[in-house]
Amino acid sequence: MGHKKLVKFQAIETYKNVLQYPENMKGNWNKFFNNDNPITLELACGKGEYSVGLGREHRNRNFIGVDIKGNRIYRGATTALQEGLDNIAFLRIHIGQITNYFAVQEVEEIWIIFPDPFLKKESNRLTHPRYLFLYQQLLKPGARINLKTDSKELYDFTLEVIEAQGCPVHENIADVYGKGLNKGPLAIQTFYEKMHLADGRTIYFLSFSLPPDGVKLEGRFAKLNAADDTTDDVTEE
Repeated sequence: MGHKKLVKFQAIETYKNVLQYPENMKGNWNKFFNNDNPITLELACGKGEYSVGLGREHRNRNFIGVDIKGNRIYRGATTALQEGLDNIAFLRIHIGQITNYFAVQEVEEIWIIFPDPFLKKESNRLTHPRYLFLYQQLLKPGARINLKTDSKELYDFTLEVIEAQGCPVHENIADVYGKGLNKGPLAIQTFYEKMHLADGRTIYFLSFSLPPDGVKLEGRFAKLNAADDTTDDVTEE
């Protein structure tokens, strides 16, 4: 591990807004934040720019950036501490184990910002049905899942998934900037988004909810439909 990464890992171990594989957090996030405000997750948050941006604008909501890479979390966690944003926290875990850390209906919204599109392995995509199956175990009914990406492949894949699953679609924007819809939450730009825009890439956005009758899994994941505990089987590969 490089010296800079080591320094960042050592720093977040002392940060009150960073939890690394914590115990007994499931169902207890209201105690951590000392309020009952709605919780929004940013999955694969990287440097946490969206969590910080949303937290600045909505102080009456709680935001948790989730990622496995502590050296990236360091940036957003540091900014939140410096600005006194006590409604923002970061959780260092594998996203495939997320049901170990949130109770049923404990989360009101999910943001997925420029995730790895996993062009060669669809089952690792964060909008694959196996992940949607996990999300439904912690989201409130009707909660929104928001995807912002520069990957046409991931955008098209997600459209196919939510159509097949019968997910209600709230917004479908095939070119956020071309349509002049980069407003509100969509105006927040991450480091990577700025790079993508500089390269002339199109930015896509989808906002949808999970089907009222539940996500249905097929193929090698079908056994999870009737499983009592899915976490170990759906861990990221």
